Amino acid sequence: MNTDRIEKQIVLQASLERVWQAISDAKRFGSWFGVAFDGAFAEGARLTARIVPTSVDPEIAKLQAPYSGKTFEFCVERIEPMRRISFRWHPFAVQPDVDYTQEPATRIVFELEPVPGGTRLSICESGFDQIALVRRAQAFRANDEGWAMQTTLIRKYLAMQPDA
Repeated sequence: MNTDRIEKQIVLQASLERVWQAISDAKRFGSWFGVAFDGAFAEGARLTARIVPTSVDPEIAKLQAPYSGKTFEFCVERIEPMRRISFRWHPFAVQPDVDYTQEPATRIVFELEPVPGGTRLSICESGFDQIALVRRAQAFRANDEGWAMQTTLIRKYLAMQPDA
């Protein structure tokens, strides 16, 4: 078992352009992911994100609700239009009295590939082995479950927004 990275894939019944818009536009990303950003995604941008439960799935929104209002830093690392976007953040940084800024950030990469019937979205978060042992397993487990939920959320978002 790889303890350093989480990998998820989903084939979405949507065009490459629509999936790209859903992952590269901060407002659209936030609506399915469950966050509000204080700015637009741009290479090198350091944004503040605030947890606001997702608008596309009431059950997942209930799981996000206890963290509503929590802010965290979200850094846009690289943007390769229609192909890949990567970010950095501190995983599962939800404890209100903990300063996570001294902890190494993990890297999240969203990659797109056109496939028959839609677009394959691959999500990889890596760098967990650099996180302090006291937090590593909990952050890995929480984000592994979280990315599984996020693949459901983006699928539902695209189905609810057929022309977006």
